[in-house]
Amino acid sequence: MADASSSDTSCLEKLKAYVRTQKGLILAAEIVISFIVIICYAASLYGGYSTVAICEMVFAIIFFCIFMMELDKQFLLVNWLWTDLFRAVIGAVLYIITSLVCLVRASGDGGLIAGGVFGLVAGLLFAYDTYTLALQIKSTRQHTAAATDDRV
Repeated sequence: MADASSSDTSCLEKLKAYVRTQKGLILAAEIVISFIVIICYAASLYGGYSTVAICEMVFAIIFFCIFMMELDKQFLLVNWLWTDLFRAVIGAVLYIITSLVCLVRASGDGGLIAGGVFGLVAGLLFAYDTYTLALQIKSTRQHTAAATDDRV
């Protein structure tokens, strides 16, 4: 029984340590803002717009768990940096498009207006995540230069 509590403590310590990193903070903020958008869309008359927020929150939770538990270092078959970049790009584009549609359509629906505003904030957060991932990919490409052959 002592092993179970020590593994829970190590998992909690991993969670605390990961949330203190820049990527952990961004993913935690994406999860929270997506949850707020889901609540706003659920309170509106048109609940169909919550699909983007639900999907992006689930994907952010999955990537948060993968990076927190350092599973990306164990499963090397997947390029996690590029996969996370595609997730962030798609999330930013979908949030911005959906939020603009909601803001244009929302006449007198307070939940839809709030969901659209928070959705734009989420879109900007996902765009910032995209920017940081692009910088990270650029820096890793500069460090791993290809070998050249002088005999050509």
